[in-house]
Amino acid sequence: MSKDGTTIRRRRECLSCGYRYTTYEQIERTELRVVKKDGTRESLNREKLFRGLVKACEKRPVSMDRLDRAVEEILAELHKDHLSEVPSNIIGGKVMDKLHEIDPVAYVRYVSVYRQFDNVSEFISEIQALEHKALRDHMQRRLFKD
Repeated sequence: MSKDGTTIRRRRECLSCGYRYTTYEQIERTELRVVKKDGTRESLNREKLFRGLVKACEKRPVSMDRLDRAVEEILAELHKDHLSEVPSNIIGGKVMDKLHEIDPVAYVRYVSVYRQFDNVSEFISEIQALEHKALRDHMQRRLFKD
């Protein structure tokens, strides 16, 4: 089994000549389709997903490798659900969750575009919610530290 659990390595032997060889087997993933808000459908574009993360993390201390891993994690989660069509809001939610883990500034950037913030008060509300969650997480870690 591979590290990510998606590939199986097998050693085989030809019954005729005894030659030994290795095969790699992996689950054939079906193509995911995105269902947009207006009801249209299109293929899920890995590159488009990656570009969105890169744009949110522009000029932030986040490596491209980390963003590439985030895209792979999002795609793996979507495939794990065994759906052939995924609403765009599900994908957006998974992207927001990943960015929240990676970088809070990138998260706010992405959320502001995704939720189409109209004014500064929406930014302030989102940042206050982030601060509240960070404080709650910090307090919870202190409770269970020992």
